[in-house]
Amino acid sequence: MIGKVFNNRYQITERIGIGGMAEVYRAQDNVLGRLVAVKIMLPQYAADPSFTQRFKQEAAAAANLQSPYIVNVYDWGHDDDTYYIVMEYVRGSDLKTAINERGAINQRKVAEIGSQVCQALSVAHKLDIIHRDIKPQNIMVQPDGNVKVMDFGIARAKNSVKTQTSSVLGTAHYISPEQAQGKELTYASDIYSLGIVLYEAATGRLPFDGPDAVSVAMKQVNDLPAPPREINPDIDPTLEAIIMKALAKNPLERFATANDMKQALNDYLAGRPVALGGGGFGAAETAVLGGMAAGGMGAAAMADGTAVMPPAANGGVKPVNTQSNYRASDTTKTKNNKKTIGIVVAIVAALAVIAIGVFACSGMFASGEPIPDVKDKTVEEATQILEDEGFKVGKTTEVFDDSVEAGYVVGTDPKAGDKREKGSTVNLLVSKGAEEVTVPDLKNKTRDQAEKLLKEAGLEGRAGTPANSDDIEKDHIISQDPEAGGKLAKGSTVTYVVSLGKGNVEVPDVRGYSEGDAKATLEGAGLVVTTSESTSDSVEAGLVISQNPSQGSSVAKGTTVNLTISTGKKTATYSVSVNSNGGGTITTSASSVEEGSTATIKITPDSGYEVASVTGLGQDVQPNGGTFTITVTSNVTINVTFKEKTPTPDPPEGDGNQQQQQQTT
Repeated sequence: MIGKVFNNRYQITERIGIGGMAEVYRAQDNVLGRLVAVKIMLPQYAADPSFTQRFKQEAAAAANLQSPYIVNVYDWGHDDDTYYIVMEYVRGSDLKTAINERGAINQRKVAEIGSQVCQALSVAHKLDIIHRDIKPQNIMVQPDGNVKVMDFGIARAKNSVKTQTSSVLGTAHYISPEQAQGKELTYASDIYSLGIVLYEAATGRLPFDGPDAVSVAMKQVNDLPAPPREINPDIDPTLEAIIMKALAKNPLERFATANDMKQALNDYLAGRPVALGGGGFGAAETAVLGGMAAGGMGAAAMADGTAVMPPAANGGVKPVNTQSNYRASDTTKTKNNKKTIGIVVAIVAALAVIAIGVFACSGMFASGEPIPDVKDKTVEEATQILEDEGFKVGKTTEVFDDSVEAGYVVGTDPKAGDKREKGSTVNLLVSKGAEEVTVPDLKNKTRDQAEKLLKEAGLEGRAGTPANSDDIEKDHIISQDPEAGGKLAKGSTVTYVVSLGKGNVEVPDVRGYSEGDAKATLEGAGLVVTTSESTSDSVEAGLVISQNPSQGSSVAKGTTVNLTISTGKKTATYSVSVNSNGGGTITTSASSVEEGSTATIKITPDSGYEVASVTGLGQDVQPNGGTFTITVTSNVTINVTFKEKTPTPDPPEGDGNQQQQQQTT
């Protein structure tokens, strides 16, 4: 599947898991540019209409569930005889892996996980959808500690009109008693399964275990689990009571709704009193399991995988006491019950003897048959091959192997070719892939530093498409995939992105803007602004004439853009100069005047002198001078010539009477 593209969109890059009915791959959505998970139905089921219908049903059911604690379903389809569902890619690991690696989990964390799963179930139940396969493998724990419930592949709408068969579908370690019996399910069945999950998370052990699915399912119906505190004395009694109530054999004695269970867990976390009400696990005895008809679930069925388990002839794993599936008869009938138990035990023993006799007569236990080679087969394929050859499949052990892909069989114990009697148990060794190592943190490292870290961790490095970054300096790592702290098979590739430095921006066009608006626009684009001034015949004063770098240029953020601001039209400037020959002074109010402006000229003769002549002023000047205003339209030069005044002559003698007579006249 690696490299295959579904619907010309989803490119498969890596297998991340395999289940009983489908494989899950990581893929790249080439349209939206995001990582997704693609669930692909196994080929052996793709031709079965009932399984394809269930696969479509999963997509339809999950697509309508909107919750932060449910894996989102984006798309589904059919391509090249293969059905697929496109889901949200959730980073992290499933809860089962966490339990296997760490054992019992901190009880407060157990309660938090339970509360979040309850919230997810509440959303599903409100839409009349029962999950039917709640187990830790279907609960993803994200790096932030929150969980997401996934795999509604065998979920069924409570009001579905699809014909219900007598098959029991689920995972034996986690199915409810009513599910094991093939009975009509209610929301309480999911609550029971969640109780099993919380029991396992809090203690590190399953409440019921056995060599095969049948024995485990029988215990689900008939046996009481050991109280969690017997396994882990540190468990709070309140949390133990919540778990035990969820595990009540009678659905009516469990929490009425997932929301009620969530409230109880939240009350426990908050230190509030927890009201559990009546009933609860242990409120009644459990009836004893009767005999299984031939063709039951099959002793070789794996007890920890989702499977179709055909029930007994009467419809499931049946308790003997038919008056109540979950509660023993009245204590007055104890003797009858004991008698019934004895009969049942005898029947079971007889059936076992008969079965062995049948197998022996048919030659199934003939000695000397070589064990077939099932290397590189899936667990399902290997199981089928071994069973076809007359062997039983026992334990499945995961081992690291560099040459066999994770999820496929590495070998068998006893090994292939060894001769064993038919009916003997053969254990499977299944690859976990190459040894896993921790992904180092490459962020802010140089490329050489990143490659060195990856090499030391046993990983390969690959440079992705470089990108700009406002925070990471040039030639240093911006991001990596997978992220730091995760686990990868030794020899896997980590892709990293190298910074090109701050990203370029296009310089906005601010010509004609006011100075303030231009600055705001450019600074908003991540640029620095400086200004200068210039006259302009076409741009009003105060507006931007030009910019440098020019508009539309692609520059790095932080680049300086200089704006030239208009001071208005350019005006000519003319000189005003004044000169004199002595005998007086001439001054001007300005020696340089813009065109059309005025200047004041003052001419002052010295004592005994007067103005003889003036040039360049354009006005008449009296001998005693004066102050004059001129409008300047060109260069002006004013020259003044002063001269001594001519003395007034004395009048002739004897003429005084004549002058007086003339004046009188």
